[in-house]
Amino acid sequence: MVNRKTAKWIRKAHRYLGIFLGIQFLMWTISGMYFSWTDIDEIHGDQFKKEAPVQTSFNDLLGTSQLATKEPVQSLELLEIANEPYYWINEAQLYNARTGQGKNGITKEEAQQVANRYMLNDFEIAKIQLVHSVGAHHEYRGRPLPVYEISYETPQNLKAYVAVENGAFQTVRHRDWRWFDFLWMTHTMDYQGRDNFNTLLLRAFSLLGLITVLSGFVLWYISSPSIRKLKKKLK
Repeated sequence: MVNRKTAKWIRKAHRYLGIFLGIQFLMWTISGMYFSWTDIDEIHGDQFKKEAPVQTSFNDLLGTSQLATKEPVQSLELLEIANEPYYWINEAQLYNARTGQGKNGITKEEAQQVANRYMLNDFEIAKIQLVHSVGAHHEYRGRPLPVYEISYETPQNLKAYVAVENGAFQTVRHRDWRWFDFLWMTHTMDYQGRDNFNTLLLRAFSLLGLITVLSGFVLWYISSPSIRKLKKKLK
């Protein structure tokens, strides 16, 4: 049987670990509940976008040898920008697929037309601004820059993002996504990039959490009257 001094030490360790880890345990529980009760498609903002954006069909497009470029073509993607066809060559340069001329990014008006192809027609645009850089915690982090940020007049503070370099529709962000993002940060304990599950902080808290749970089992075992009675019977 564990002596009183050891039992007292275990109780004290269990109590202080519980206080120290309690807030993080609470955040793990709250975030886990939120994740399990939300529709991930709604978090992605699918309810704000058209189910299938209309894709225009184009005829009489130029071949790559007719483009105003001397670089060998490694990759090619056909894009539609403001009802015009463009080749996105080597993930670096836009060329008009009818004239062959290069295009250095898109305009604010073209970005609005790109967004209109993807977003539902119910939303009124409040403003469009050009964003050249974002911080590590910005909702658009980790995506191509510069970008046009298109804000809509909605209670959800809805925003759409269209890349300047090739006019590609990037993503939408809204209130529920931001809550999800914050809770995901507290869940993974990656306060820099959100998605790293191998941080020392998370490992430390996970280990301490395991110790807290195990110490609770030990306390139950050494203080349970039922266990004491069972031991006396076995002697």
